[in-house]
Amino acid sequence: MTVDQELVDAAIAQARRRYPSGEGGAAAVRTASGVVFTSVGFDNINPGAMLCHETGAILQAYARDDAVTASVCVTRLGTDVTPIILPPCGICRERLALWGPDVAVAVPAEDPTVWQSRPLSQVHLSYWGRQFPQDSGWPRTGG
Repeated sequence: MTVDQELVDAAIAQARRRYPSGEGGAAAVRTASGVVFTSVGFDNINPGAMLCHETGAILQAYARDDAVTASVCVTRLGTDVTPIILPPCGICRERLALWGPDVAVAVPAEDPTVWQSRPLSQVHLSYWGRQFPQDSGWPRTGG
């Protein structure tokens, strides 16, 4: 699976719905069954209570026991409404790694408005989960 323009557009549309005046972001994930879930970050006055944009979409897939196959996160900064791609942060890499090293993620090219699809294994090069036997529960296969 790869990240495609349809998934990027779903994230951009969610960001524009939630933050119509400009600054703000969103994420979209595609699952093994082809469903696309979108979400936004949980903004809070206490930064410790905030969540990444991807979290809601990842949890929607997880609640339905539907493996995430691709993920993208976008943001718009300041008054510039041109969305840019954000690569998954470390904690989101951990969240996505639940479904293994082949989950596709969007990463920015040198120009952050241009993106590339990469398997998580290329973005998370030294993932600790590879050190465990294949029957250890990683990657998650469902159930």
